[in-house]
Amino acid sequence: MLNPAPQVVIIPQQEPRHVSSTIFISLPVRDPEASGAFFTRIGFAPDADFTGGDVVSMLVGGGIHVFLVAEASFRRATGRAVADPGRCAEVELAVQVESRARVDAIADAALAAGGAAAGGRDEPGIVFRRGFRDLDGHLWAVVHMG
Repeated sequence: MLNPAPQVVIIPQQEPRHVSSTIFISLPVRDPEASGAFFTRIGFAPDADFTGGDVVSMLVGGGIHVFLVAEASFRRATGRAVADPGRCAEVELAVQVESRARVDAIADAALAAGGAAAGGRDEPGIVFRRGFRDLDGHLWAVVHMG
């Protein structure tokens, strides 16, 4: 018996699609309540719908949620050790805002709430950026494009 010739299937090119309109970012933190208070002070909105137990949820905007998860719970959920953001860079979380003044307002509020400046202030042309570290040392940037 002869093997039939394989058929070639041509898949038409499709426009790129967004996978989801909601993003959930889980960050391990020492104290979810204190971290929630920090992010409230810089303008993120507490989200009671996803807050409970060892998790405080913050709504950044536009369907982006940050889950502030107690380190022990994060470790159990992932089965992995928690990186020390004070010693190593795990990720930089960047938030785009509508103006340079808003960049300054958020970065200044982060410093006043106990965060630390990180990366200085960039003005290389169309991007205006300021970075900070939150209470646990996670690296954030606030940017304005234009």
